Amino acid sequence: MSLYCGIAFKRKSFWCYRLLSTYVTKTRYLFELKEDDDACKKAQQTGAFYLFHGLAPLLRTAEHGYLVPRLSLLELERLLGKFGQDAQRVEDSVLIGCSDQHEAWFALDLASLPKPEMETELRGSFTELRKALLKLNSMDSSLLFTAQALLRWHDSHQFCSKSGQPTKKNMAGSKRVCPSNKIIYYPQMAPVVIVLVSDGARCLLARQSSFPKGLYSALAGFCDIGERIEDAVRREVAEEVGLELESLQYSASQHWPFPNSSLMIACHAIVKPGQTEIQVNLKELEAAAWFSHDEVVTALRGESPYTQQQNKISPFSLPPKLAIAHHLIKEWVEKQACSLPA
Repeated sequence: MSLYCGIAFKRKSFWCYRLLSTYVTKTRYLFELKEDDDACKKAQQTGAFYLFHGLAPLLRTAEHGYLVPRLSLLELERLLGKFGQDAQRVEDSVLIGCSDQHEAWFALDLASLPKPEMETELRGSFTELRKALLKLNSMDSSLLFTAQALLRWHDSHQFCSKSGQPTKKNMAGSKRVCPSNKIIYYPQMAPVVIVLVSDGARCLLARQSSFPKGLYSALAGFCDIGERIEDAVRREVAEEVGLELESLQYSASQHWPFPNSSLMIACHAIVKPGQTEIQVNLKELEAAAWFSHDEVVTALRGESPYTQQQNKISPFSLPPKLAIAHHLIKEWVEKQACSLPA
């Protein structure tokens, strides 16, 4: 951030001016829209709208993936009118971000309107977000993650848990308020630890029965009430594979909207010396195994190496690049490569 102090004499006072970075001005602009309903409504006049139907975003097929169309307020109002909807439906939208030029971005779910006719009119298709992940760029996926999470939260928090009365969202969708007791509800994310365990030379990967065939990933689980991240990591590893950790290190984090909004907190961990015998908790996992550096490198290249599990030899694959588990695995491979003898 660049700073500049200009001294101006006025009424025997000195004024100090600071030029704020683009990031700061964007952040403060979004804060204003979240706190001021009138400012947010004004921003809708020049903003852009992403459309959803039953939490599935509107997408258009392109040569190298998906395009995510956006509608202006005028285009959205015309669409609503064509399907017999009041233009006031725009106020059901939620704020999900803005451009460097302060064009505000909103998301609106039109699940009450006929899907086939909507898709024909909009020349696109409402596609399940999880299925579209591999064909979206990182910026689009981040915005759609935020949009879907907010839309889902508002759909499931329409009543006050204390009074039972309907809650009302503010214009930006950053909170809901109970009119009867003034309790304010804010969208929340559940903290989830995800950890790549290593014995120094190998990493431990596991799979659940719900995973696609052959897919292995890092261990993961929700944090319990009162737990620190460190406690949650150690407990999950002990519960799922029966191993005790010697050390752990934070790596990165990621918002993940499936099946509900979670904050994935990624860590690397080393098991205690001699702790290599895996005891799989079959209530949590279908299988778990140690994988060598070469096996993981081959899998990262998408070449489907083979692993032997339960006396069966079968190919295995790794999570897609968008998932933080992929980041953890790639990071481990790079660290191992640095430690290998020349």
